[in-house]
Amino acid sequence: MSSQSLDSFKCRKTLGVGKKAYVYFDLKVAEKNGLPGISRLPFSMKVLVENLLRFEDGRTVTADDIRAVVAWVNERRSDREIAYRPARVLMQDFTGVPAVVDLAAMRDAMKNLGGNPEKINPLVPVDLVIDHSVVVDYFGNAEALHRNVEREYEQNQERYRFLKWGQSAFDNFRVVPPGTGICHQVNLEYLAQAVWTKKVEEDGEEVTYAFPDTLVGTDSHTTMVNGLGVLGWGVGGIEAEAAMLGQPISMLVPEVVGFKLTGKLQEGITATDLVLTVTQMLRKKGVVGKFVEFFGEGLDHLSLADRATIANMAPEYGATCGFFPIDRETIDYLDETGRKDSRVALVEEYAKAQGMWRGKSSEDPVFTDTLELDISTVQPSLAGPKRPQDRVLLADAKAGFLAALEGEFKKPGDAGRRAPVEGKDFDLGNGDVVIAAITSCTNTSNPSVLIAAGLLARNALAKGLKSKPWVKTSLAPGSQVVAEYLSKSGLQTDLDQLGFNLVGFGCTTCIGNSGPLAPEISETINKADLVAAAVLSGNRNFEGRVNPDVKANYLASPPLVVAYAIAGSLQVDLTRDPLGHTESGEPVYLKDIWPSNKEIATFIRENVTKKMFKEKYADVFAGDENWRKIAVPEGQTYAWQDASTYVQNPPYFVGMTHEPKPVTDIVGARVMGLFLDSITTDHISPAGSIKEASPAGRYLRDHQVRPADFNQYGTRRGNHEVMMRGTFANIRIKNQMLGGKEGGFTLHYPGGEEMPIYDAAMAYKAEGVPLVVFAGREYGTGSSRDWAAKGTNLLGVRAVIAQSFERIHRSNLVGMGILPLVFEEGTSWQTLGLKGDETVTIHGIEGDLKPRQKMDAEITFADGTTKVVPLICRIDTLDELDYFRNGGILQYVLRQLAA
Repeated sequence: MSSQSLDSFKCRKTLGVGKKAYVYFDLKVAEKNGLPGISRLPFSMKVLVENLLRFEDGRTVTADDIRAVVAWVNERRSDREIAYRPARVLMQDFTGVPAVVDLAAMRDAMKNLGGNPEKINPLVPVDLVIDHSVVVDYFGNAEALHRNVEREYEQNQERYRFLKWGQSAFDNFRVVPPGTGICHQVNLEYLAQAVWTKKVEEDGEEVTYAFPDTLVGTDSHTTMVNGLGVLGWGVGGIEAEAAMLGQPISMLVPEVVGFKLTGKLQEGITATDLVLTVTQMLRKKGVVGKFVEFFGEGLDHLSLADRATIANMAPEYGATCGFFPIDRETIDYLDETGRKDSRVALVEEYAKAQGMWRGKSSEDPVFTDTLELDISTVQPSLAGPKRPQDRVLLADAKAGFLAALEGEFKKPGDAGRRAPVEGKDFDLGNGDVVIAAITSCTNTSNPSVLIAAGLLARNALAKGLKSKPWVKTSLAPGSQVVAEYLSKSGLQTDLDQLGFNLVGFGCTTCIGNSGPLAPEISETINKADLVAAAVLSGNRNFEGRVNPDVKANYLASPPLVVAYAIAGSLQVDLTRDPLGHTESGEPVYLKDIWPSNKEIATFIRENVTKKMFKEKYADVFAGDENWRKIAVPEGQTYAWQDASTYVQNPPYFVGMTHEPKPVTDIVGARVMGLFLDSITTDHISPAGSIKEASPAGRYLRDHQVRPADFNQYGTRRGNHEVMMRGTFANIRIKNQMLGGKEGGFTLHYPGGEEMPIYDAAMAYKAEGVPLVVFAGREYGTGSSRDWAAKGTNLLGVRAVIAQSFERIHRSNLVGMGILPLVFEEGTSWQTLGLKGDETVTIHGIEGDLKPRQKMDAEITFADGTTKVVPLICRIDTLDELDYFRNGGILQYVLRQLAA
């Protein structure tokens, strides 16, 4: 590792902490030795500079690269491309299974190329946390947790056996078993160290290097750990696999937007209200592809959990990361969560030695741009009904829903309509809350909002209130520590009485694992065509994501989730209307049961202890009895099962040769889809439940799988046959070739027959016709789903032409050998008058293609007329060009290792 640094700036030094000595690259010394301005850089940029100093090899990292990053302080932006190497990789199981499938397939391919399969191993530490497979099938009772876990193991045996094989077959690869917690929470509370160390043999002696803890993760909310001063962000599974295999991450030196925080939260305002405000402000500012770094005296009034809540939402405000520097709060948190004393001491000493410590007298860094928020002005908020940045004040939530009902949902004059529910003594109407879920990493990291939810439940019960019978209630905390402190404080008993029983530890409602609604509720919603609502303490509320029966989804703090379960409808104004009545008929308002900040703080002090963290993480990799019982196949290559519907050997390396075949122009391509703005990876990538009549459902039925055992797309990510059939098959996606009809359909030309996108793609493949996709702005926003790119590749799409791309999805497309192209400003498929019956030819791919090259598409219309349309190639770097020419990043890495 670092022993190979050329150390052009003579800054390799030794730091003594206690009785140990650590080798490190001293930024203060580097500043004196030819890198003026380091001390004025944002803290997040200092992390990048240290990384380059440590890995300077004259090839991937040069002295000029390092000078260019430090020179950023003058211009505050840079066009320089750098090679960044994170210390480690974090995965969850949805994205982790396909990554391990690809590693296993690479071992087979390596064997076929005559190489040594054991060369395929992660070269940096990889932690995979199984947290995405639990579904809220059972809820609202004491048995829910046990039964959901039982069902999870029943449905996922094959995947878990495969992951256990990976744990034994690959070096540098650990698996955190199901039921432990969410990957970001386990990262924050246990895996992350703030300063990483690595032992290296040099000249016959062992030396220990110390350097900033950095990572990339296969979940976009990896950014949560930025709250701990750890630089990390989400990448696609494809990029993560390359990082695992020792490839540097190619990136442009980022712009860094400084977000100044002053003041502190007022009484009754939560961290969720703050983060929804921050998200809205940063979305408006426009920070896509940029770093955001928080500074200002307001940081002194934010707990680490509050910082992590803000950092977590970086994908929602569009930034690469939302970084908080190391300070006294960081050190206290590391200590309180049971990190070793020696590590806590190292973090403080290292941060101070490197100028990475934020103290009272620290000067503000230089930023590309800044914005400011006085925290004391934050008001109670929700976000919805469709996007995390669509914040509404709690006081305006009812009016906001009614406006959406008239506008977005096209139901004018329908606010008062109710429909009876068969066999029940209640009816349902538009805006009724049918899901109230305390879920996801955003909030279940934060004791202040969870304790607040418990106290609000206690106060509500004391007034005789209860949840409405049509609400599906659930609590899925981010870690077992949460369950421990809720239980110890007695608040879990209060939550249980309102139906917020523990349902599992992991990602549930926020990723579509909300489980089915009661059949009679589902039937009423669909029969009466109601706009039902969900209120969840998550970070994603995109259309069609939470539950197929629910159209209006609102993000809110855990105490507000409990309040809406009691109120039962978005048409109740929680700031003015009573939530319910006491037994004697007295109205009870939200303000009557909302706990005070002092009460919340006292509960945290008394119930959240260091001992809890130490006990819960003492044996984190061992797993429960279910996990320990799983038998593991032996061998360095995986014994693929032809009959498996969960794990299959993917076709990426079929017929692969030592040298790549030259890339060719796209000639006579057909249009697979015309899409509008903000098409998310949720729209593109297979997610949620598998419908029986869909191509994926037909495949499973053909393989003798009963519909009850279809499970969901996320759990079948290791089987490309299922996943390619579910790509572009979202129930809410609208292909404008069909006039905005919902669902994954297209027209197959020249005949113009309507059919599922998968069926059309297979017909075109049989005919030897390539495909292109047209889209609007922000194509590929949302989770960093690699299958949104893998599925697109397997359907035969060679290029996506959009007005703009989301960062991760653009790089994922390149990583799968798909060409991302953007229109020049002012042009769109609409201005060109496209209908989808055209053919498209793109020249300039063959031969001397360059990053960000200008190219032309020749579009031939159905009447034979043609238009030449200028485009910009969004292959951004030379490394990406190598990946594209090899047919993808995995093929590139494999050829390098086999050479």
